Amino acid sequence: MKPLTVSNRATFINRIIALYFDFYNATSCCHVARSIFIVYDTRSVSAGVYYVLLPSYQPLMLPSHMSFVSLGLSKAILQAIEDCGYPAPTPIQIKTVPAALAGKDIMAAAQTGTGKTASFTWPLLQRLANGGKVRANHIRALILTPTRELAMQVAESVTIYGINLPLKCKVVYGGVKINPQMMQLRGGVDVLVATPGRLLDLFGQNAVKFSQVETLVLDEADRMLDLGFREEIRKILTLLPRKRQNLLFSATLSDDIRKLAEPFLKNPVLIEVCPRNSTAKGVKQLVYEVDKGKKTAMLSHLIRNQGWQQGLVFTRTKIGADRLVQELARDGVLVAAIHGDKSQHERTRALTDFKENKTQILIATDIAARGIDINELSHVINFDLPKVPEDYIHRIGRTARAGADGIAISMVSADEVRQLAMIETLIRQTLVREVVNGFIPKHAVPLTQPLKLRAKKPKKPKKQATDRRAGEELTTEGNRPHRGDRTGEEGRATGRTGKRERQRHEYVATAPIKKRR
Repeated sequence: MKPLTVSNRATFINRIIALYFDFYNATSCCHVARSIFIVYDTRSVSAGVYYVLLPSYQPLMLPSHMSFVSLGLSKAILQAIEDCGYPAPTPIQIKTVPAALAGKDIMAAAQTGTGKTASFTWPLLQRLANGGKVRANHIRALILTPTRELAMQVAESVTIYGINLPLKCKVVYGGVKINPQMMQLRGGVDVLVATPGRLLDLFGQNAVKFSQVETLVLDEADRMLDLGFREEIRKILTLLPRKRQNLLFSATLSDDIRKLAEPFLKNPVLIEVCPRNSTAKGVKQLVYEVDKGKKTAMLSHLIRNQGWQQGLVFTRTKIGADRLVQELARDGVLVAAIHGDKSQHERTRALTDFKENKTQILIATDIAARGIDINELSHVINFDLPKVPEDYIHRIGRTARAGADGIAISMVSADEVRQLAMIETLIRQTLVREVVNGFIPKHAVPLTQPLKLRAKKPKKPKKQATDRRAGEELTTEGNRPHRGDRTGEEGRATGRTGKRERQRHEYVATAPIKKRR
């Protein structure tokens, strides 16, 4: 198709009318913004933008990578993308999808909310659709995530994008009974989304087999290291076939991530689409100075008087989250909490109610910072500043997703000045400070100075059976099954003994042997 050239605005409009017929009755339209004209075909999202006309009326052809078709995706996946209403591929998708379709290993870093999940899901589904049939108890692709919420979110995305494909996707995680998950795996699964601890549980009970695995995806790899999953990941890697495709995605590519990836990534394609430790451009970041004892009252005031549709509030502790729920509920705010001490049913219900607008405010701890994906979430509030400055980026990344705009408010008291300074040093910018009328602090927050940040050390592998902070039940060989997995007579039938008897056997095994004279 030849570039569109016009001499004036009237001719431009006439040519648009002519294009209506040229595009086989497609609806071609014009968008005027700052004297820049864009002509595009809206028959399908895959058609993309055709021309940009500058004020001088000189035609400028847009790059071909603006179209989903140019990524090499199949019609079935393109139709699913069109149903989702995505206008154009994001930078991470433009760079990742072609390399993944070619079967290359990938190590990618991207901000949250940039379309990272879709960038590995689309090529994964297309490669699986062209492959063979999965056998009983086997899986063909494995996606590992650090938390239950993120696992459910990824599984939902896989189901949406693969709706036109004959592929099965299941999700498994700890905190719930294992038997129903074992039943789901009996017929074989094409894509399994799992948390590391529960996956090892299922493997230990011969419920899942890895000999057919073609692709491994590590999503939020940096968070896995933070939560102490290093040894679990290494053990899983030893169980998988050597010949497979490996995709690693992380918010940052630290030295620890590179060390983890070095043994199993083969000549990986390195993809970084944004500066390290940068925040999303669409997020307006504000600091509200307030005395610590008036934080709750000010938050309630903002919710009720500033017309917030929905807000995600982060606290530092689980007890603080529950206390904040009670105090906001007294003021008539529809509020719920989600954290590691909540049962899986409670966490799922709270998240579902929030997505369906049944709840106005959701209180969360950092466990949920990377597992909550809410469309058009307008406000994220840091009720307490995080101890680790990197968590600030993950928190505010819950808003301004997919190119939208959002507001991130941090309620800062004088005793949090060091955390504020660490955050500003990390993101290399000074945050705008404001004061809310009626809540002027008696103790002003001192001015911050740049600090020298130390590298964050990942947690050591946990020896206990439960990682409460991760919300994921971990087990190693020889440990007891999880509570709720086997109980009553079934537990005794498998050889489990009582607590006193186990202690007696341990005492006998470790007691010193006296020598006879």
